[in-house]
Amino acid sequence: MRIASVRSFLLSYPFQDPLKLSYFGGERTVIKRDAMLIRVEIESGMVGHGPGPASPRAHQAVSDTIAPFLTGRTLAEPDALRVQFMEGPGRDPFLARVYCAVEIALYDALGKALRCPVADMIGGRMRDRIRLYGSAGMYAAPEKYAEEAAAIAKLGFRAYKMRSGIGPEQDVETVRLMREAVGPDIDLMVDAHTWWRMGDRNYAASTVDRIAEQLADYHIAWLEEPFPPDDHEAYRRLKQLDYVPLASGEHEPDESRYMDLIVTNSVDFVQMDLVTQGGYPTGRKLLREISNQGLRFAFHSWGTALEVVAAAHLGVCWPESVVEWLEYPCYAAAGRAGMYPFPLAADILKEPLQIEDGDLVVGDKPGLGVEVDESVIERYPYIPGDWSYFTTDEPRQTRAVTSDHSDKWSGEER
Repeated sequence: MRIASVRSFLLSYPFQDPLKLSYFGGERTVIKRDAMLIRVEIESGMVGHGPGPASPRAHQAVSDTIAPFLTGRTLAEPDALRVQFMEGPGRDPFLARVYCAVEIALYDALGKALRCPVADMIGGRMRDRIRLYGSAGMYAAPEKYAEEAAAIAKLGFRAYKMRSGIGPEQDVETVRLMREAVGPDIDLMVDAHTWWRMGDRNYAASTVDRIAEQLADYHIAWLEEPFPPDDHEAYRRLKQLDYVPLASGEHEPDESRYMDLIVTNSVDFVQMDLVTQGGYPTGRKLLREISNQGLRFAFHSWGTALEVVAAAHLGVCWPESVVEWLEYPCYAAAGRAGMYPFPLAADILKEPLQIEDGDLVVGDKPGLGVEVDESVIERYPYIPGDWSYFTTDEPRQTRAVTSDHSDKWSGEER
């Protein structure tokens, strides 16, 4: 089976009006959401799809380097192809990460050709479902967070994650109201990531300690990224206080930093974005060490349904005691709770994902087991430019962010 073509497509969903979200120390503006669809075709006509990092730089890496490398090669053993790439262009860390995203589409194509699910090719499934947490909660009043938490729980999700950062006292009040709204049986995750968006009003370590101690009363599942992700010592210090479970990982820049996070037991939950942080190869390495260290793992997934199902195929290869959670971003739609509309996220698939009792069911169909609707390429043409901006009050500055979750910023101060 020779590879006939490899292509990537950047896609955009523009908001009718920019979304303005105020928080403690600044304001966020969201003007669109982007996504990448990767398409691999083999000479028989079989097509595989996968998600990719939604940035022009990644798109250029596919067209200029990865596609020329793969085109004409035999698709029989993805590991062997990857080794060859890593010995050449893949010495560049960025190209290596993008290649591993493209590899998801290679597995989808190969799985379809062999009539084998991707999960069975990357380790072998141990189960047929994985627990989801509904992820939304974008800078609102405490009462609005509580309303959304209840609405997400009503959709069948057994957990809800929100983005905090509206002020220390308000953050704690928000969680109190959320717990009151959903009761004791729904897990709550608090995503702090206050380490970069508040400027001079970032929470001090003592403030984080106090918040964590107060949140313990509400039995949250974890507190996510309350410190800069590279400050593993700060995480270890807070973890030793044993107030609440800690989570981090989606901004780790490379495998060596991940390993330091894991082997030093800096957090309780290690997180990874499959699309932007090394795909199946990195995930498999990390999960072995996470299991050895007695830690738990939770996928970061902040894009389309195709990203969610690609992560699920790796997750079901491990027991729930290791891979406990898969993030499911909840986007608003008519009659459906969520943070804001992003219809492209669901429209990329011809049929919705199968979700039962808050679990994603991973079937036994070949490849990723889903059918991509390629009409999204025409329906959601890419709009150049940054998709989101953070403006801090002190100092007064505006910075743009990208869809690459391992990168803090995409550009210079504006």
